[in-house]
Amino acid sequence: MTKPRLVARAIDALRRGWPVTIDGLALLAIETADEGRLAAFDPERGADILLSAPRAATLKLGNQRDAAGNDPVRVARTGWLDLDVAAALADPARDLSTPLKGPFRAVALAMPEAARAAMKLARLAGLMPAFFVAEATADETVALAAADIAGYDDPARLALVSRARLPVAVAEDAEIVAFRSADEAVEHVALLIGQPNGAAPLVRIHSECLTGDVLGSLKCDCGPQLDAALRAIAGAGWGILLYLRQEGRGIGLINKLRAYALQDQGFDTVDANLRLGFAIDERDFGVAARMLRLLGQDRVRLLTNNPAKVAGLAAAGIEVVERVAHKAGENTHNHGYLATKRDKTGHLL
Repeated sequence: MTKPRLVARAIDALRRGWPVTIDGLALLAIETADEGRLAAFDPERGADILLSAPRAATLKLGNQRDAAGNDPVRVARTGWLDLDVAAALADPARDLSTPLKGPFRAVALAMPEAARAAMKLARLAGLMPAFFVAEATADETVALAAADIAGYDDPARLALVSRARLPVAVAEDAEIVAFRSADEAVEHVALLIGQPNGAAPLVRIHSECLTGDVLGSLKCDCGPQLDAALRAIAGAGWGILLYLRQEGRGIGLINKLRAYALQDQGFDTVDANLRLGFAIDERDFGVAARMLRLLGQDRVRLLTNNPAKVAGLAAAGIEVVERVAHKAGENTHNHGYLATKRDKTGHLL
């Protein structure tokens, strides 16, 4: 079986509550486990817990000697650490209802590369990055290597697969272009407005936001920014909207909704992501760079307030000849969200 197919099978297994093995480390996702699955995976009740570094830091485990650094943290199992306690460890939404967790003991992480790969696999599956872990046995699981997961969503494997004319409200001569990886079943699209004229196109990188783009959420500025970007590109006469399927800054829709629930408890968007166990921003702007190259564009005017997008394109070999400021959608519900982008993620608002 090819490596990408193995990773796809592992993603499917995690979502179904089945164990997987990475470099000899057996893992069962806490989010999709139940008592029966856990008993089959760990009949001796000795499997430890694996948490991401940000989540461990929230639980005050990240400063223990054996858990120091940015690697995932392995927490020793005790007799009272059952599935319900493990779920509370994994899910920050339960921190207020179960505030007195522990004491827990972080132990040496013998297989850090496999543990890091497990965190990425959880994100690819749209699950919280938390596992029961044990040494692999002869039981049948999806077995793969950490290197397989590292290369699974490589932007270089993205290909242009279809294009068609698509009249839109701001431009009747627009064209939509679809991109897909041969490995990963995620489709990104570009909307081309106008015709290439030798000048660098005005480009907007827009990450998918179901709540903002479709439902009109007032918690963010995504919907208004998308509309304003389309108008700006049409006004420029030539440009490209890149619509990336990287919901919730790359953590997926369900985890984004979990972050919303944490925001209702008083955490900002950055702290919510960290409490969930993810990085502040999990997106890969190399995807946007690959799409631009496939469209024959290596110089752009970038419509953004986010320096990370400029840096991401530059790192992938796309020259940003101009950053064009982009502001829309401020309202009484998203003041804190916009302030967090400015103060914690360096947005130039």
